[in-house]
Amino acid sequence: MEPLKLKDVRQITVVGVGLMGPGIAQALLNLEQIQMTKRVILFTKVFLLRSLFENFDNTSNNERRTKMNRFSKGILILVSIFSFFSLMVFSPGQVLAVNAKFDFSKVSDMSDFDPGNPIIPTGDTIKIAVVAPFSGPAAIIGQVYYISVLWATHDINKRGGILVDGKKKLVQLIKADTMSQPDQCKKICERMVLQEKVHVLWGTAGSNLMKIVNEVATKYKVIAMDTAALSDQLYDATNFSRYSFMTCWSTEQIGRGIAYYYGQIRKKEKKFYIICQDYMFGHDLADGFKRGLKEYYPGAQIVGEDYHKLFLTDFAPYLTKIKASGAEVIYTGDFIPDAANLLKQARQMGISLPFAHVFIDDPNTLHEVGVEGTRGLIQLTHYGTENPAFKTPEQIKYYKAWNNLWKTKWKAPFNTWLFEHPAGGVGSYIEQTYWLFSVIERAASLDPEKIIKVWEGDSYQFSNGKIMKMRPCDHKVIQDLHVVEYVPPEQQKVSFNIPPYYWFKGCSAAGPTFTIPAAKVLPLMDQELDRCKGKNNWGE
Repeated sequence: MEPLKLKDVRQITVVGVGLMGPGIAQALLNLEQIQMTKRVILFTKVFLLRSLFENFDNTSNNERRTKMNRFSKGILILVSIFSFFSLMVFSPGQVLAVNAKFDFSKVSDMSDFDPGNPIIPTGDTIKIAVVAPFSGPAAIIGQVYYISVLWATHDINKRGGILVDGKKKLVQLIKADTMSQPDQCKKICERMVLQEKVHVLWGTAGSNLMKIVNEVATKYKVIAMDTAALSDQLYDATNFSRYSFMTCWSTEQIGRGIAYYYGQIRKKEKKFYIICQDYMFGHDLADGFKRGLKEYYPGAQIVGEDYHKLFLTDFAPYLTKIKASGAEVIYTGDFIPDAANLLKQARQMGISLPFAHVFIDDPNTLHEVGVEGTRGLIQLTHYGTENPAFKTPEQIKYYKAWNNLWKTKWKAPFNTWLFEHPAGGVGSYIEQTYWLFSVIERAASLDPEKIIKVWEGDSYQFSNGKIMKMRPCDHKVIQDLHVVEYVPPEQQKVSFNIPPYYWFKGCSAAGPTFTIPAAKVLPLMDQELDRCKGKNNWGE
């Protein structure tokens, strides 16, 4: 059952006006600060009291009996209504209350922001290591991470920083280049902690590398923030670290989310071919999809399953098998550069099948493939909301602050299509970083124990309305997810609802959007983890 939202409670007004009178009903409804649960209870109490005492004086016995009968019926009706809403309101985990949210009114003047010439404070600062591949085959990922964290950091620093341990401090970013290599990842993370004295390890691409980041965080008791490594194994009974928080999504959520879309929403294609990268993340992603199909689409069929090495350049052998398999959809979790090579080579070989994916969204690659080659791609996104994308003037102003700089100021490599919009991966990494700053601000300290206390069970609302709820026992996020269908520019207005009414003109991009409720894609919980024993999947 879905969470009870404010609009649902407003519908009670129809009953409230009839049973209590418009004045009282509207007065109660206007108490926006009162929780929805309490508002329903208030409706009930006020109705009962009013019905009991109103107009009972100076009436005959017959009139009183008539009124008592009417009163009894009213109670029955209202109790039925109250019971119905109580099921939604009181169901555990259903209401994602927000502890903090993005505040447009506090955003600084960002007109001087330039990722090519960043302003990095030094001295007594809040130090954050951006753990990412800044060199090697996946260096573009480092660029995406860095501009995202830098944007939020620039804003916070222009506000004067964050008050921690009795002193207001600016935020300092330090690049920690993993080179996409495990040995280098361990080496650079230990250097960040022991020499640079960082307070937070932010990252990273690759669940195999994030495992190392978490181990370093545990050893030296510093906070690690998992913004992009998605394997559920990272937070199981074997690998869980109380110092690490997964602020993104996980493989189980992705797999089950895409399965839910095809089995419960789209209900067309039934034959799927899995091709993923051959390491922890790829296998977990495939397993999540297979479990999701069993639950949400039992009539579906896996017609092939392959795993390839990271940073593969020739996908022809795999694509030949896919072409002969009879598949109707290709399911993959490949990230760039693998995602780009997989899509481009598939289209070059005449394979026009849709990809159900998470990371085939690099606009530079999409433009290379063109409108027709990208039409019909199905993406589960970690930064989606219901259409349209822009819902308030404040949100539009915030978007334009970024987009105008991209148009007029930024130089290579930040002037490509990849950085045109603060959405998708960029949008998510920006807002995850704001969540980190919010937690530090509310902890009012850089003490890891105080940060942990705030973050466990915390909830935060992004600028686009998306709500993230940190499950306390295993530090995974409960959240709604969204599937977007890629459509040609002339059909993108349903999503991009401000001029020029399309995300990109040279390729297909986000159009129709479909919500996957959080209850359908709860993160996988390892019941062998002592902290989670006896808890349901909401962590309660």
